[in-house]
Amino acid sequence: MDFRGKKYERGSNWSDPEVVELLQLWADESVQMELESCLRNQHVFNRIAEVLREKGIHRTGDQCREKIKKMKLEYRRIKDNSKAPRGGRTWKFYEVMDRVLTSRPALAYGSLSGSVMAQQVLQGSMVETYHHQFASSALPFAHPQHPELMEIKCEEVNSDEHCLTPEPPPSMSYQQGSPEEHEMERAFLERAQNDSPISRVEIPIETSVSPSGFSEPNMSNSSRMQNVVPRPGFSALHRLRKKRKGQRAKDPLDELLLKTLASQRAMEERFLQLEERRFQRDLDAEERRMQLEQRRFELEREHEFRMFNVFAQMLSILKQSHSGSSSSVAVPRGLDFSQALSEITGMGGGGGGGGDPHDLRARPLAERRVDMQGFCSPSDFQRSPYLSARGNIANIFCGSTEEGYKAYHADKYDEDKNPNGIINFGTSENKLCFDLMSKRLTQTDMNLMEPPLLQYPDWKGHMFLREEVARFLTYYCKAPAPLKAENVIVLNGCGSLFSALATVLCDPGEAVLIATPFYGDITQSVFLYGNVRLVYAYLDSKITGTSTRPFQLTVDKLEKALRDARAEGVTVRALILLNPQNPLGDIYSLSELRDYLEFAKRHELHVIIDEIYMLSVFDESATFHSVLGMDRLPDPQRTHVMWGISKDFAVSGIRFGTLYTENQDVANAVASLCYFHGVCGPVQHKVAQLLRDRDWINQVYLRANHARLKAAHTFVTDELKTLGVPFLNRNAGFFVWIDFRKYLRTGTFEEEMLLWRRFLDNKVLLSCGKAFECSEPGWFRIIFADKTHRLQLGMQRIRKVLEEREQEILAEEKEQPCQSDQDGKADSTEEVLFVSRHQEPTCATSSSLGDLIGLLQQQMRSSDWLQKNTAEQFAQEKTEIYDVFSKLVGKQ
Repeated sequence: MDFRGKKYERGSNWSDPEVVELLQLWADESVQMELESCLRNQHVFNRIAEVLREKGIHRTGDQCREKIKKMKLEYRRIKDNSKAPRGGRTWKFYEVMDRVLTSRPALAYGSLSGSVMAQQVLQGSMVETYHHQFASSALPFAHPQHPELMEIKCEEVNSDEHCLTPEPPPSMSYQQGSPEEHEMERAFLERAQNDSPISRVEIPIETSVSPSGFSEPNMSNSSRMQNVVPRPGFSALHRLRKKRKGQRAKDPLDELLLKTLASQRAMEERFLQLEERRFQRDLDAEERRMQLEQRRFELEREHEFRMFNVFAQMLSILKQSHSGSSSSVAVPRGLDFSQALSEITGMGGGGGGGGDPHDLRARPLAERRVDMQGFCSPSDFQRSPYLSARGNIANIFCGSTEEGYKAYHADKYDEDKNPNGIINFGTSENKLCFDLMSKRLTQTDMNLMEPPLLQYPDWKGHMFLREEVARFLTYYCKAPAPLKAENVIVLNGCGSLFSALATVLCDPGEAVLIATPFYGDITQSVFLYGNVRLVYAYLDSKITGTSTRPFQLTVDKLEKALRDARAEGVTVRALILLNPQNPLGDIYSLSELRDYLEFAKRHELHVIIDEIYMLSVFDESATFHSVLGMDRLPDPQRTHVMWGISKDFAVSGIRFGTLYTENQDVANAVASLCYFHGVCGPVQHKVAQLLRDRDWINQVYLRANHARLKAAHTFVTDELKTLGVPFLNRNAGFFVWIDFRKYLRTGTFEEEMLLWRRFLDNKVLLSCGKAFECSEPGWFRIIFADKTHRLQLGMQRIRKVLEEREQEILAEEKEQPCQSDQDGKADSTEEVLFVSRHQEPTCATSSSLGDLIGLLQQQMRSSDWLQKNTAEQFAQEKTEIYDVFSKLVGKQ
């Protein structure tokens, strides 16, 4: 059989045609002679593997050797059990192995229509024949032989099965010579001492090379040793050697010694392999440690340079202020430097970034808020003659936000069908627990079809489901009192809930307040049906004023955004809170939640709280607090809580969301829209059964889900640390908020979009900061709730893009050495792993004193540099710089 058209390179399983090919090569006389004459036979099996590869069977020499060893073990076991293995059935290769191992006449191969047939004779009436293209000239071991048929007694028995009995050495039988030769042998024996070491010494004889390339004693061809014409004076000695070799092989002690040596050799080889692997692992670990150490050293030096640069700028500005320059802050004479620093900090604490002309927050609200009517006006875009004005708006809106998602579905990654497809790190889905959910959702209690499930339900949802949702939220939200089923409304997803709530709470043209960055699809959810706008409270990565962490939401920021909107005549009706927050991963504390709710009550705003990730807090150190778990709500009639199963239970394809509100007017208004967004009866039954199974959720699902999320998060964050990329270190949700600003040339959203497209061109989909209305270009969201092999491949593609981008930026910096990097880097706090290599601007004119003070504070928070680098140590190590510093201070 010709295997060259296929590639039979697999594991340890051999098909019967492959075994026949292997036996034909192994049974060759020259191969058997060399196997008997040498202690190490790996090279023989390597040549057998080469011949098999020419026939299309891709096996290694080790695989061939192990297969022959297993077959010899099987042969010995059958022979010891009188040919009756496995309930009396015989082995199809027994006769072939028996002929070779008992030195019967060698097997030959007969040609049939230009090919060799290996006949397999079954016990009974079944006969199977393998036709295999096997030209004898292809054998590298011997010259062409006289064609005969090789018979193989065959039965449908798994040829790979073998027992664990150790392999006995193959029995050797030699043909006896003539009486004259016996006399000559006896004469040689009489000359030698009995059982002495001298009697075992083999006299060297001439060797001739066979056409196969093997060296065999007294052989001019690869025919049997018995048929070689003996040379005068040597034939009797040669037969004596063969006879004594056969006698020694039959000795039980020799057999035991051979087995011991073989086992020892195998153990030594295995030990050497393990030592080589351990040594290689140690080398890799040491190399990685050295790289990390070098990286840490570079970062420390850069941090020192930034700190000294900030000090120098501060001194320069203070000097100008003291000499009567135009600086807005002057330091009185005799005032202590630390006191002046504290006063300046208080005056300029909020000035960080305020002087940037490109800052989005410096523009009027009407310009920085997305006006969907103006954005999608038919006069600005090509409208379709088949759609209304609203239809054209919806068409343009979807087309501008789903480009990456459509590209992913057109070229989706698949391990087998499309390994070069796009890996989706942009859609927030949990792909780690499909096995658990598919098993639970297909159990018998889930499958129920009753008439009520096939009829129109109450538009708020079947009562049995609403009761189960109320009990579920009472338990997991730690509500102080049982929640009521009549306050629960069921819709087909939280997107529909946002749309329904915006429609019933706001009139067209009115607005909802939300902090950015936020989950971008909320924009289309509240706009497409209700024509409701969003007013943004911009958060940033800097830590100034009352902010204690990057992108922290404070009441002051909400107040400012609300004032700006009302100053422009925009009516704000509600506030949207995401807890845990998407894409930041923040979890609000009880005090923060109370502050937000009190703010909303003061301004008579509805509060829509999305807690769809409440069961996806995967670290024990983080604690989630639900609004429903608060003892008292500031304004219960304006507080509405959303939750769904798509995130926490890894079933985003099942559209199911719930709303809990104590305001029955809101509940009834939303329920009227459930006619368009209802959930079918069978799905309601499945969800109720799922939420009811509290033991399975706590003991099986949540434990496995949290462990898998934590492992995936650790893998992705470790990769980011290796790349030197800053990110927010959070413990909730499926995402990591990453700072790619150092890979942007100009720090604009156009550059951010170019980087996003570059990731997409390299077949990995991320979400850029613009999709979340982030005020700082360069932030990206990556989803880590995926299988390990996709995470590994995706991070490799991300690494490739970032390394190429870094090389391009370095090349440009060499061409333009005076160009300064963009400012606005992430704060160096415990929650942001700041390892960026960017330098701050060096020109004193480019920053105000308030900016420098804020930068100095942020540098102090980020490192223990001041503790490690005292003034005395600095004076000893860098005397020249310290002298300049001292002179500047003395002039003050």
